[in-house]
Amino acid sequence: MRLLRLGPVGQEIPAVEEGGTVHDLRPLTADIDGGFLASDGIARARAALAAGELPVLDDADRLRRGAPMARPAAVICIGQNYAAHAAESGAEPPTSPIIFLKHPNTVVGPDDDVAIPPGADKVDWEVELGVVIGRRAWRLPSADAAREHVAGYTIVDDLSERAWQIEESGGQWSKGKCGPGFAPTGPYLVPGDDVDSTGLRLRSSVNGEPRQDSVTADMIFGVDHLVHHLSQYMALEPGDLICTGTPEGVALSGRFPYLRAGDVVELEIDGLGRQRHALVPEAVEG
Repeated sequence: MRLLRLGPVGQEIPAVEEGGTVHDLRPLTADIDGGFLASDGIARARAALAAGELPVLDDADRLRRGAPMARPAAVICIGQNYAAHAAESGAEPPTSPIIFLKHPNTVVGPDDDVAIPPGADKVDWEVELGVVIGRRAWRLPSADAAREHVAGYTIVDDLSERAWQIEESGGQWSKGKCGPGFAPTGPYLVPGDDVDSTGLRLRSSVNGEPRQDSVTADMIFGVDHLVHHLSQYMALEPGDLICTGTPEGVALSGRFPYLRAGDVVELEIDGLGRQRHALVPEAVEG
């Protein structure tokens, strides 16, 4: 079972897909948001689907794919969480999770065009496993307690403007992470019970040429550790999105050019689907 949201921006229909058939979730909820997740929405959706209570969503394959959950209140990111990526960035592997934030308006659909902001010359891609929180997590007692607070998993492209992140940052990476649309997310939210987050293969390509190819087993800090660790410093709320870090193979390595208008980025994580988005110039207002 995979949750998704389909339709125009701001008018997305909550849906659930199983066996290639997409069903309308509106008999259960107006949206896939924190309230839905906190009220055992995934379990209720699974039960309603099994009972045949959800109608088929006609023409689902013709609808735009939005982010699989409504705009989160917080997007929390982990830096340099793969040792090889830390090395290509010129850094030692961290001994404690590096944390930065993205603006919630970075979260867009997995196939939406991404506008390159004016003056952005070093836009980079980053395929990441996204973790969506399902229950409030604050000062969890252990990493073992973290899993019951995870609603599910998705794909995120943690797009970055490296000059803003590194050269103009003042030590705060978020400057280079918050361009509007800089977190294409989805297409699916796959329930946590259906995913082994420790052994997923994740890949990226630009214009059909391979870039990243790794497995989540290479993460320095796994999902349970990250959720527990974050909960010691902030209250994670239902619907919040955690981006768990990216493997090697980004433009920052110097091996590949940065993104330009017209480039197409494709990302895939085993069991979580694929996303494809084009980079476009930002429209001039007026």
